Amino acid sequence: MFVLAYGLNLSLSEWISLWDLRIPKLLWNTLLLALVVTVFSLILGVSTAWIVARKEFVGRKVALWLLLLPLTIPTYVFAHIYTTLLEDDGWLGQLWHFLFGIDALTPDLSNVIGVAFILSLAGFSYIFLLVRASLCHSTQHLEEAARIQGASAKRVFFAVNLPLMRPAIAAGLAVIILHVLSDFGAVSMLRYQTFTLSIYNQMSGRMDYSGAAGLSFVLVILSLSFLTLERFFRKRQRYFSRSQRKFVERTPASKSQLIFIWLWLGLITVFSFLLPLGWMISWSWEAWKNDLIDSEFWQYCFNSGVICFSAATIALIAAFPIAFFHKRQNSLLSQSYLHMSSIGFALPGPVIALGLLSLILSQLPFLYGTLTALIIAMVIRFFPLAVQSQESALQQLTPSIEEAGRVFGARPLENLRRVILPVIQGGMASAWVLVFIDALKELPATLILRPTGFDTLPVRIWIEASEEMLELAAPAALMLVAGTLPAIWIMRKSEKFNE
Repeated sequence: MFVLAYGLNLSLSEWISLWDLRIPKLLWNTLLLALVVTVFSLILGVSTAWIVARKEFVGRKVALWLLLLPLTIPTYVFAHIYTTLLEDDGWLGQLWHFLFGIDALTPDLSNVIGVAFILSLAGFSYIFLLVRASLCHSTQHLEEAARIQGASAKRVFFAVNLPLMRPAIAAGLAVIILHVLSDFGAVSMLRYQTFTLSIYNQMSGRMDYSGAAGLSFVLVILSLSFLTLERFFRKRQRYFSRSQRKFVERTPASKSQLIFIWLWLGLITVFSFLLPLGWMISWSWEAWKNDLIDSEFWQYCFNSGVICFSAATIALIAAFPIAFFHKRQNSLLSQSYLHMSSIGFALPGPVIALGLLSLILSQLPFLYGTLTALIIAMVIRFFPLAVQSQESALQQLTPSIEEAGRVFGARPLENLRRVILPVIQGGMASAWVLVFIDALKELPATLILRPTGFDTLPVRIWIEASEEMLELAAPAALMLVAGTLPAIWIMRKSEKFNE
């Protein structure tokens, strides 16, 4: 409503001015960034998921955790860490000069490749998580039948595995692209002009809410167009088998394969998690030695936990009816609900926060400055994560399982409780964890809607990083990682397939 109310106030001349001065460049920058991140994330996510799901090798369980943990690091923390590391006196900057000479310029991240590098490191785990679950639930007899018919491993992958992985890949890409379209942290720190950064500048710098709403309106149309296109290409496909499932048996990796596996996985995990973790631990140790971690810091941790737990639980419960309704009736109405539920990712955090703030001030003043307002904004912002993850799990639910329950006299609610929910509990756990992790990292909405004196870890990171107080920003970033470990452990425990 905020976008519509202010956007409709734009005159034709103002729309023409926006188009002439801003929109074409922002469209090009945003779409190009989304394309590059999609390619990078697909390569990283699908390759790592295939290796972990289909190969048995030394350290596989450790690799699984290392490939999930990049989800715990916000994009603005990635951007700040790598900007610092690539300075002349940073770890990577010194390594670069050692390899290429003292006069060699270090890589600049303030371009599409640099920003895509940061967003891909932060986001490829979404595809890894969903595709790995799909691969582990694949029906192995289909692969065996293809091999009996003489199909090569490459042919089996493209003819059997890839079609079955499409819901997981599509759900992962939808999450990643919507993340790119609405990302504020990395693009603002690296000064790469996209719609989100321009919208924030319009509101905070120029106080031009109508112009910001106009840009937000274009961003919403862009996001919904992508979602409509993604649904169109897979709406008529069937992604389950009517045969009984058989867990896929992993094949042991040979010595040569083991070398390649750990070279590839090691390179990815070093840049996506181990190097940032080393930076955080190093500067956190400096903060600990200087007695900078006090009771106030632990209050920030508690505040973040309360907000994220509440938002994840509410989003999970509210998203299930939408995903389940679409599974039952793939109609225009159910698709409309799905598209409407994705608006949270289509709008950047500042717009959601200001729109909700306008509603509260005009209609619900008793919610102003309360935690309830912040939790509502978090649920709206990350609702698509809960819907996408649960819908992906429901699409692989074999109808014969539900039919068997009804044949034996189970009523709809009993069938839901005893048959459907146990089968998709892994997908539901993934949905809860993804919302929890992203809510834990959310920055702009928290900055605007938090109650007076109520700081969270992202707020402290942003404040301290902007003032170059690395020894204060690092402990908060490290606690974001530590805070998501229990959530990921819950998700891992909920999975019923072999580790």
